[in-house]
Amino acid sequence: MRARIFADRREAGRLLGARVVEVRYGAGIPEAGTTEPVVLGLARGGVPVAREVADAIAASTGRCAMDVLVVRKIGAPGHEEFAMGALTAHHLVVNDDIPRRLGVSRSEFDEAADRQRRILDARERRYRGGRPSTELGGRTVILVDDGLATGSSMAVAVDSVRSAGATHVVVAVPTAPSDSIQRLRDRGADDVVVLVTPEPFRAVGLSYDDFTQVDDDEVIAALSRPGD
Repeated sequence: MRARIFADRREAGRLLGARVVEVRYGAGIPEAGTTEPVVLGLARGGVPVAREVADAIAASTGRCAMDVLVVRKIGAPGHEEFAMGALTAHHLVVNDDIPRRLGVSRSEFDEAADRQRRILDARERRYRGGRPSTELGGRTVILVDDGLATGSSMAVAVDSVRSAGATHVVVAVPTAPSDSIQRLRDRGADDVVVLVTPEPFRAVGLSYDDFTQVDDDEVIAALSRPGD
C-alpha cells in the first residue's frame, strides 16, 4: 500500500505544521529559552514547507520567526556523487575518511569546499536581500525540509544550529525512512516529527503529486510572505 500522497509542498507544510503544533505545544510544553522559536527551511525545497510550519506555530503561540538554511554537499573531484562532506554558513563536516580513501588531497578538498561556499554565500545573500541571518542562541530551532532520504544534509543542519547555540532542536519533515529518523536522533536532534514513513522508501518525490523543483524566486517569496 502506498503512503499518503501530498498534493504539493504547501499542503505537506500545512499538515506538518499542525502536527508540530500538536507535538510541541498541544500539551503545554514550555519553550526552551525566553525568545520565540525559529523555523529554518533547508533551501531550496524545504522553504515552502517551512513557511506553512512557521505560520501554524505563529497562529497557535502568537510568535515564530522564520529563516532559510543553505546546506551544500562537497563532492569529490571527478566523482561528485561521493559526498566528502557538507557545509552551512558557519559549519563544516567531513564525512569520515572519504577524502583519504578517494585519494583527495587537502588542497583539493579545500578547493571543492571553497567552490561550494561561494555558491552558498551567493544564495544566502540573494534569499535574504542583505539582512543578517537570524540569531539562534538560546532558542528552539525547528529544521524543516520537504523530506529525507539519507538525512545527510539534515544531519549537518542539526550540527550547525547546535554549534550556533540552539537549546532545543526539532527536525520536521513530511516524509522519511525510519532508519534516517533514528540516525538524526542519534546525531542530537531532540525531537523528530515525520508524517509518513513509506516502506520500502524509494524517493522523497514519491510522496508528492507535485514535486516540481523549487527555484530561487519561490524561496524568496516564501521568506517574505506574511502568514495567510
